[in-house]
Amino acid sequence: MTSASFTRRGVLAATPIVLATGALAACSSGGTSTGSGSDGGGEGGGGSLTIFTTGDEMSFDPATSQNLAITTLGLTARRLTAWKTSADAPTELIPDLATDVGTPSDDGATWTFTLQEGLQFEDGTPITAATVKYGLERSFASELTGGLTYHKVLLEGGQDYSGPFSGEHLDSIETPDDLTLVFHLNRPYGDFGWIASTPAFAPVPEDSGEPETYATAPVASGPYRLDSYAPGSRALLVRNENWDAATDEARTGGPDEIEFALAQDASVVAQSIIADRADSQTAFLASFVPTAQLVQAQNDPNVGDRLVTSGPGALEYLALNTESEALQDVAVRRAIQYAVDKQAYLTFKGGEISGDYATTLITPGIAGREEYSLYSDEPAGDPEEATRLLEEAGAADLTLRLVITDDQTGAAEAIQQGLARAGITVTIQPLDDNAYSSEVTAGDGSAYDLVLSSWQPDVPSPNANLTPLFDSSQIGSGNYNLARYDNPEVDAAILEASSTVDPDEAHAKWAAVDQQILEESPVVPLIYSKNSFLHGSAVENFVIGEFPAYPNYLTVTLNA
Repeated sequence: MTSASFTRRGVLAATPIVLATGALAACSSGGTSTGSGSDGGGEGGGGSLTIFTTGDEMSFDPATSQNLAITTLGLTARRLTAWKTSADAPTELIPDLATDVGTPSDDGATWTFTLQEGLQFEDGTPITAATVKYGLERSFASELTGGLTYHKVLLEGGQDYSGPFSGEHLDSIETPDDLTLVFHLNRPYGDFGWIASTPAFAPVPEDSGEPETYATAPVASGPYRLDSYAPGSRALLVRNENWDAATDEARTGGPDEIEFALAQDASVVAQSIIADRADSQTAFLASFVPTAQLVQAQNDPNVGDRLVTSGPGALEYLALNTESEALQDVAVRRAIQYAVDKQAYLTFKGGEISGDYATTLITPGIAGREEYSLYSDEPAGDPEEATRLLEEAGAADLTLRLVITDDQTGAAEAIQQGLARAGITVTIQPLDDNAYSSEVTAGDGSAYDLVLSSWQPDVPSPNANLTPLFDSSQIGSGNYNLARYDNPEVDAAILEASSTVDPDEAHAKWAAVDQQILEESPVVPLIYSKNSFLHGSAVENFVIGEFPAYPNYLTVTLNA
C-alpha cells in the first residue's frame, strides 16, 4: 500500500500503514441525513474538523482514485451508490446519486440506474446521466492512471476504449435521458451495484474534466468543495451550498469545514491528541496509532474512548508460491499450515489489540462469510503434524526463500521460527520496492517460495476478497495472485459465483469457493488485522464498522 492512495493493495508492513489522503474506512451510524438542504448544511453542529495525515499530497480526481466509498474522496464526490456502515452488522449497499442500488436485467449482464431529480454540482449546474457517463469515460484515458479497473474489464468494449479526450465515447454506457444510465456488461455480474460505489462512478462536468488540472480543481457533488490546496501543507474543504442533505443517505455533512493537515509526524500528532491539546480537540489522526503512543493511550485514563480500535479487518497472510518446485506438492503446502506459529506472529504485531487469528479467506464484516477451520485450531500451530506430513511427502529437508520488503523483518522472523520447529529452513530476503515489484507482482515467480502480504477488499463482497488473490488471470503483470495459484475448477467456480445476481445464492457459492481454495493451501491465513485510531474530545460519531476497519469520514461530527 502507498500512503497516497491507501487502498487494499500492497505488501504487509511491520509498522502501521498510513491512512493518508484518503482511502479505506468503515463505520458510523451512516443514517439518513435530515437537513433541509436549502443551505447545504447537514447534521452535527458545524465547526472546523482537522484530519492529520502523514501524506504530503492529495488528489481529488475520481478517475485516478482507489479510495473506499467512506473516506476522503467521498466528502467531495458522490457516486451512483454508497455504503452504510455499522459497528454490529455487515456494510450495506445504499443509493447515493441513484434512486436505488441498480436494477439488473439480461441475467445480470445489463444494469439500469435512475438518478434522483434536482441534484446539482457545486456551481449549481445539474448532475445528469451524461456527467456520470463522462466521469466513467475519463477513467479509461491513458493520461489518467492508478484508478480501480473493475468497470473497465466488465463494460462491453472497455478493453478497446481509450477515453473521451479525442471525442470517442463508450457505447456500452447508454444515457437515454438526463436521469437514466444503462450499463451493458460483457457477462453477467452480480456485484455491479457495489462497483457503482467506486470513485470512477462520480459525475464530472465535461467542460471541467481536463486531466492536467482536475485533481486539484474538482467540481464537487458531495457536501464539501475544495477551497484551497497547498501540497505539503494543507487542503481545505468548505461547504458545498448546492449539496442537498435530504438526498444523501451516506453523509451527514456535519462540520462547516474540513482541513487536511498534510506531511504530519504521526507520533507527534498522537502525543498531541492524547494530551487533548487545544489544536487537537477537533481533530483526528488518519493513520494508525504508532506502537509507542498506542501503549501510552491504552494506559492513560484521560484518553478513554478517544482511542478507537476496529474489529478484525484486512487479511494478513503467507503466500506459498504454487509454481515453486519445492511447493508444488499440496501435502507440503498443507504441512506449512500446521507449522506456522500464528501466536508468535500476532505477538510481534502487538498482541490482541492488533488482530484476531485467521482461518478463512473471506474477511469479517462481509455478508455471506462462513466460519471454518481446515487446519490446526491451535494458534501456535502443530509442528508434529507438519513434520509427519513432510515425511510422508518425502520433503523432510526443506529450504524455502521468503522475500519481504525492508520493514517486514520482524514478521518474517516469526514465520521463520515457526517453520523451523518442523525442520523447514527459511531464508529471509529483504527487497526494495522496485526489486519486490519486478520479482513478485510483475515477475515470473521463479525466484521466491514465500511472500508475506495483506489484502483489504475494495468493496465488501467475497468477490473482492477472492478473485484478485486466486483467479489465474491475476497472476503476474502487476496483479496480486502472489501464490501464482492456477486451478481451472476454481476459476470456473469464481466465474459462476460472480455471475450470480441473487445475493443469498451468491454468498453460498462464495463460501464454497473459499474452502475449495484453502483445501489446496495456496496461502496461510495469519490474522485479521485490527486498526487503532485517536481523536480529540470534541469529535463525535467516530465509529468503526464491521467493514472495513477504518473510521467513516462521511459521518464524523463535532460537538462544538
